[in-house]
Amino acid sequence: MGQGAVRGGGYLVRVAHTGISWGVALALFLHRTDLRKQEEHGELLQPLIFVLLVLCSVLLYFVVSLMDPGFVESDEEEKVGMNEEQRVMMPQFPSNVWLRRCGYCMLKQPMRAKHCQLCRHCVRRYDHHCPWIENCIGERNHPLFIVYLAVQLVVLLWAFHVAWSGLYVEQSWEWLQHNIFLLLSFVVIAIFTIVVMLLLVSHLYLVSCNTTTWEFMSHHRISYLRHCESDNPFDQGVILNLWRFFCACRLVTWEKIYFQEDRDPV
Repeated sequence: MGQGAVRGGGYLVRVAHTGISWGVALALFLHRTDLRKQEEHGELLQPLIFVLLVLCSVLLYFVVSLMDPGFVESDEEEKVGMNEEQRVMMPQFPSNVWLRRCGYCMLKQPMRAKHCQLCRHCVRRYDHHCPWIENCIGERNHPLFIVYLAVQLVVLLWAFHVAWSGLYVEQSWEWLQHNIFLLLSFVVIAIFTIVVMLLLVSHLYLVSCNTTTWEFMSHHRISYLRHCESDNPFDQGVILNLWRFFCACRLVTWEKIYFQEDRDPV
């Protein structure tokens, strides 16, 4: 697949996400839902909060979709334009660790990185390539991806309640004509709620164990996991795993953590 086709597909996916988000929100205000009734009575606080949450979820989507997920760069590219403080924050590899070269882009590949053939880059702490985000989920954008899922789930649960408040079933063609948009929105909301909830729960579990979707699904094929005595050499306990994931302000040198557990070379 060419780079132009990939970019075109990403553009269409982002347009579709934005259209669905605001289309469903509009449907909730056009029908006799709780939000519509509150708006008509001048009670604007909850409708305003709902709109702001939808806006927040859309903005988070674009941030996660467009940001660098943690692309691996050559040593020369990393140093260009960096100040002294940024150089200090760059991960320092132990002197006795040899980084392997990627067979696709020929860059030195840190531990837990993987080459994404859709993005055509190696990604640090690669989790997966998300077709809905149209970007890889890696070390830089994974925390924001989970924040996005959490905000999206709040919006969907609220929208589910609001849509349900506007549905009153009557067996007539006229009722269906007037409520088809709301009914379709309700189905879309229900489907997305289930998907987002499963994604959020699964990612929170993986993060608490300090593992990734790729490592969890391909444990038997990954050399540094297959040759390790420990099931998960990166697990440092739930509290430290969550702290390192959400609060660390620098890229992690996973080789240091790995070789504390296993002294044998990979």
